[in-house]
Amino acid sequence: MPKTKLNLSRVERVKNISKADFFNHYVKPQKPLVIEEMVNHWPATQNWNFDYFKEKVGDKIVPLYDDRPVDHRDGFNQPHRKMRMSDYLDLLQKEPTRYRIFLYNVLKETPELQNDFDFPDIGLRLMKSLPMLFFGGRDSFTFMHHDIDLANILHFHFQGKKECILFPYKEKRYLYKVPHSLITHESINFSDPNFDEWPALKKAKGFKANLEHGNVLYMPEGYWHHMRYISPGFSMSMRSIARNPKNLSQALYNVFIMRNIDNIMRRMKGQKWIDTKNQKAIEQTNARLI
Repeated sequence: MPKTKLNLSRVERVKNISKADFFNHYVKPQKPLVIEEMVNHWPATQNWNFDYFKEKVGDKIVPLYDDRPVDHRDGFNQPHRKMRMSDYLDLLQKEPTRYRIFLYNVLKETPELQNDFDFPDIGLRLMKSLPMLFFGGRDSFTFMHHDIDLANILHFHFQGKKECILFPYKEKRYLYKVPHSLITHESINFSDPNFDEWPALKKAKGFKANLEHGNVLYMPEGYWHHMRYISPGFSMSMRSIARNPKNLSQALYNVFIMRNIDNIMRRMKGQKWIDTKNQKAIEQTNARLI
């Protein structure tokens, strides 16, 4: 009997695209897209690899994250370890590692890297102070999550290959979203889900894209995303504030209220708060199947 798989459509791909076509056919209808050659003119596309970053930022101490379950003792986005960038890049190339670099502000840490790229005039008002870098080793991954600000994202990939599984924000009703958080239940393996354990996933409709060096992925507002590094590599994201008023309101709530509530409850109730949230994710999602 054939194995059930997630209901995923391939993200559309183009070599290049005009500003008008991108805005009208993808931003307005909020459809993801992979653009294969949009940044071929960037020095970053030619130069950015592990050796280049070892030369430019090898002495920097970088925060590292892995795929361990959320613990009440962890702060919001608190790193699990810190390491010199050069040592981390050596580790990536030596052996598989779960450690990832997450939300590394390239302009704040190394302003000269700004000379390697520009901000594409593609119909999005990109926030020029927040280009963020992400690094990962083979088979490392992020939990399925959406960004706290529900922004429109341009995700530029460099070196190696990456698999991206995406769901529109509204599909949260079938994804086992954990209350008061930005993630789905951490026990779900979105690369090979167990539908007996997570039956609502069969109703979720999403997308899948594979990225290689120089590819750009557009992720619309609030899209859920699960990123898995097929081989060691890194990416940079640029963001544009949510245009939909409902999404913008949710983003403000997430930043100024939800995050603070979660931190307070972790301190007050400890691991019981985390466990209760995870159980509610299961109960609330499965209730929608009745």
